[in-house]
Amino acid sequence: MVGIILQDNENIDKALKRFKKKYERSGVLKEFKKRTFFVKPSIEKRMEKIKARRRAVKDSQRENR
Repeated sequence: MVGIILQDNENIDKALKRFKKKYERSGVLKEFKKRTFFVKPSIEKRMEKIKARRRAVKDSQRENR
């Protein structure tokens, strides 16, 4: 469970901003989206290969600069 402890005289906006950062870093939303629907293992592998290919292209472009 993600949570924060409010500090003395802390602005609610700052506390909310800290909570949002912590929430995003924990990966709760990403995990939720991943579990909302079923993806066949074959499609999952295909998507991983596509992502790896894109990463490789980006890395090679960065090296050429």
